[in-house]
Amino acid sequence: MSDGPGIDGPATGGPVAEEVALDLVPVELIARQIRRMAAVVVAIALVVAVVCGIFLPWAVAVIVGVVLAVPGLLTAAVALRRRIRLTDTVITARGLRTVRVDAARADVVELLVRPGRIAQVLLRVADGGRSVTVPLALYAEQGARELPLLAMRRLADALASGESPGAAALSAVLVEQLRAEAREAGAGERPLYRATRGAAESARRPVTLSAAQVAALLN
Repeated sequence: MSDGPGIDGPATGGPVAEEVALDLVPVELIARQIRRMAAVVVAIALVVAVVCGIFLPWAVAVIVGVVLAVPGLLTAAVALRRRIRLTDTVITARGLRTVRVDAARADVVELLVRPGRIAQVLLRVADGGRSVTVPLALYAEQGARELPLLAMRRLADALASGESPGAAALSAVLVEQLRAEAREAGAGERPLYRATRGAAESARRPVTLSAAQVAALLN
């Protein structure tokens, strides 16, 4: 018998102590591509610096090379450092800086959709001036990627522990998504996919779903 919570509703036991990864695409899967991009950026900057050195003082050429290389290297470094973790009800997002938000005390909990050829569904959780965004799913014609079951289950529990009506509604959406995944339902029966369909006609990017739109995902 499993010792973890089921998928029929929020867990009723004590707080979850272990740390759970909330990375939709683990950095380990794309680390090689990120490093390759960084190497290409450095190579291009070096070539440009050498060419500039033929016509300009070397000090100027070096500055040009550094200006070209630094943004790409900084972007790669942040991408390699990026992690999202959930410990109990606290979501920690690490990137250029580290931000922690307690989902149980959040005053803003929203579902966002970025329409496009690759549609993204994201959860935004904010408490005062702090805010974290958790990617929940990616949908494209070639396939889809959704947050792993355990991560989504723990996230649903964390949201359910709060007092915000928005958090409770989105916890219910995640539970319904888990049920759909458990029975291997088609895309049209999955709330997160339906969220992208409802936002597809909008000209705004990203789209923040209203309370009524979130409630409709459960019907």
